[in-house]
Amino acid sequence: MSQSSLRLKPLTLRINGRSYGPVEVPDDMMLVDVLHEYLGLTGTRFGCGQGVCRACTVIVDDEQGPREVRSCVTGAHYFEGKAIRTVEGHAKHGADGALQELSAVQQAFLDHFSFQCGYCTPGFVNAATVLLERLGKQPARDYEREEVRALVLEALNPHLCRCTGYVRYYQAVEELALKLPNVRVRAAAETPR
Repeated sequence: MSQSSLRLKPLTLRINGRSYGPVEVPDDMMLVDVLHEYLGLTGTRFGCGQGVCRACTVIVDDEQGPREVRSCVTGAHYFEGKAIRTVEGHAKHGADGALQELSAVQQAFLDHFSFQCGYCTPGFVNAATVLLERLGKQPARDYEREEVRALVLEALNPHLCRCTGYVRYYQAVEELALKLPNVRVRAAAETPR
C-alpha cells in the first residue's frame, strides 16, 4: 500500500458493471490500493508502483472506447463516474459465483501456456482485451500478417513479464486478432516458378 494522506473523501466507483460505494477514501490514494484494501478486488497487481511494469492496468470504458489506465499511479478519485473493468470482470460467472466461461483472451492465454508466475497476467489480459475490442470495431480490411503482429507488439510491448513469457502472450493475442471477422489476412503471393 502506498503512502497516502488522511484527508478522506467519498468515492463511488462502477467496476465490472457493479456499483461500489460511496466509501471514504484518502483523496490521494491510488486506485490499486482502493481495489485491494477497500473493495476486496485483489486481481489487479501492484508491481513496480511507478506505472512502468503495467501489472496494475485496468480498463476504462468511456466515449473514446476501451483504454488502459495504470492504477498504481492514478488516483482513485480520477475514476469517479467512469466505468472500470478489472481482471475479475472478464470471465462469466453464474449466480452462485461459480466460473462458467473464461474470456477469449483468458482462454487463449491458457491454451498457449502464456504465463509462468502469472503476476503480470492481469495487465496482459486487459491490454489484449483493449486491443482486440478496438481492432474489432475497425472497418474490415486486408492486413499483412506482419501488420497484425506489429499491432499486437505495439499493444503488449509496454507490459513487463519478469518471467519473460512474452512470445506465448503475443502468439495467443495474434491468433485471436486473426479470428476477428473484420481482420482479413492477405494470402501469401505465389512464388514464381
